[in-house]
Amino acid sequence: QAQLHESGGGLVQAGDSLRLSCTAPPRTVMWYTMGWFRQAPGKEREFVAAISRIGTSTTNSETVKGRFTISKDNAKSTVYLQMNSLKPEDTAVYYCAAAQPGSPASLPTSYSTWGQGTQVTVSS
Repeated sequence: QAQLHESGGGLVQAGDSLRLSCTAPPRTVMWYTMGWFRQAPGKEREFVAAISRIGTSTTNSETVKGRFTISKDNAKSTVYLQMNSLKPEDTAVYYCAAAQPGSPASLPTSYSTWGQGTQVTVSS
């Protein structure tokens, strides 16, 4: 079973930036669709961004487009989520996940492997 590990979360102020990292086995980062989701207290898990095995990315246009960027470094077996202009409503636990190529990237049910999550808290 692939192991995913997120890092980089923390407490920041509105307008600040953070970069989350997700390390995974090399074959997972290279061959799977990698996604970032977030879950705030009392809310459902929400799609943030995903990147395909060939590097094509997609983001949640309603909530993070223009502020968050997903990328990956196959050589480092790491997927990144660069978060700029953070808002208090971005506060959540952020999860990294892996899905079979071709699965709908925005659906949590497409992802078979999940990390433990990293907390991001944005103060106003």
